[in-house]
Formats: sequence, structure tokens, C-alpha cells
Amino acid sequence: MRPPSRSLRVVVVRHGPAEVRDPARWPDDRRRPLSRKGAAQTRRSAAGLAGLVGRVSYLAASPAARARRTAEILEEELERAPRPALWPELDVGVLAGPIFGPLRRVAGAHRTIVLVGHEPTLAEFVGLALTGDGVAVARLSKGGAACLEFPSAVRPGAAVLLWLLSRKQLASVRG
Repeated sequence: MRPPSRSLRVVVVRHGPAEVRDPARWPDDRRRPLSRKGAAQTRRSAAGLAGLVGRVSYLAASPAARARRTAEILEEELERAPRPALWPELDVGVLAGPIFGPLRRVAGAHRTIVLVGHEPTLAEFVGLALTGDGVAVARLSKGGAACLEFPSAVRPGAAVLLWLLSRKQLASVRG
């Protein structure tokens, strides 16, 4: 599943299962972590993802704790993955369109990029990448992922969907 030499593969991953929202424990929801069980489930799905995508040359994540931890798990499981860069464009509650800016900036030097973030932003990004409209065309489950290919330009409406898998489906992939 390696992309042709000029194309860019972008894998979007929703953070793994997090602790239940609790304003008393996490007044700032961005600090809410993955649950212990969620971290274990994320590790299993990350191992499956590694079997699908092979080498990743760039990894970016939302600064929120649960997305950062998901990206760290991916870094550990993916073949020679780089340390995750934190992108505010992937943060909780942001619009999908601004993701294209940093994606274009790093695309030239990379062939496979993984982005870790949140719903509904990631689903809207997938919709924008595929159709040019920022409407969710698919829902990413917690720890689930979608793989897009940009055959030439990295712009809204220019991507092709290669696959969309839930956390459980990824965990069942044998590399």
C-alpha cells in the first residue's frame, strides 16, 4: 500500500478511549487522559496500524493529553516513527480547514503523515479532503483511523479514501 512517488498518504487517527468527562478532576477537558483500558486498546490498534502503513515520516497530534498519549503510543508501535509534533490546528473544537496549512508545509518532505486528533474535526477534515466541503462523510471511532491519499496537490477535494477502520478492525490486522 505504498503511495506512488509524488503522492502523499495522510492517516488520520482519533485519540483512543479516554477517561469519562469529569469537570471536578479535569476542569480543563484538554487535560483528560486516556483511560488505562483505553491505552491498552490503543496500543493494540496501533500495532495493527503499523502493519498497514509501514514507515511513517511525520507524526502530528493535538496538544490535548489524550491525543498526545495516543501519538506517543503510535510512535512506539510504528516503524521508526518520529516524535510527535503538536499542532494547535488538531486541538479540541477547532475547524478542519486550517489543518491544510501545516499539512502543506510538511508534505513536500514526507510521503506518509499521521495526524492524531478529535471528532468532529477529523471527520470534517476527511470530508473536506475528499469532497471540498467540510461535512463529515464518515465517523471515526475512538482509536479508529482513515487513510487518505493526495495524488498530487494537498488541497480540499483532492484526496482519495484508501480505507476507514475502527479501533477493533485495526487491532485485528496482522502485519
